[in-house]
Amino acid sequence: MPEQRDKRRVAVLISGRGSNMRALVEQANGYEVVLVASNKPLAPGLAWARERAIPTWTWDSRGVEKAVWEEALEQSLTDHRIGTIALAGFMRILSPEFTRRWSGRILNIHPSLLPKYRGLDTHKRAIEAGDSVSGCSVHLVTEELDSGDVLAQAEVPISAGDTEGMLEARVLEVEHQLYPEALAEFVER
Repeated sequence: MPEQRDKRRVAVLISGRGSNMRALVEQANGYEVVLVASNKPLAPGLAWARERAIPTWTWDSRGVEKAVWEEALEQSLTDHRIGTIALAGFMRILSPEFTRRWSGRILNIHPSLLPKYRGLDTHKRAIEAGDSVSGCSVHLVTEELDSGDVLAQAEVPISAGDTEGMLEARVLEVEHQLYPEALAEFVER
């Protein structure tokens, strides 16, 4: 059972370049990233992890039944004695069954001040709404998208003339500070 495993043994799930995964690895404090997993075999973050001798697991999720894919992922998590999962740009929604099995042990970083702007296009939505501030949230993952308990948040001002890309870049910088801090705090609970 995941709840019997050491919370400090972390798997990071990615789908792309893995910039938040890199921040989690480089700023690890009280935890260790012992596995990087992806649903995209060519995700650039996997190569970065391999260059640093961090074990990786990947299987292209396209065309694979979700339960079968998650069973294979879970076997790798078990093999590596993972206690905590950190989603970092992982763009596949986990099944309710998987989420329930790992309840209270999956964290995610989301580029908005939850509960505002769940889902995608958060920067665009914040700018279009005329918000003066945006930011990011680290939260527990539940069966409902971006709805778990918020563990940490950081604000980023929205400036006049900001484009979606400009805001995204500033929020990402803050994510790289907030996520490792929040994960370190989480594993000590």
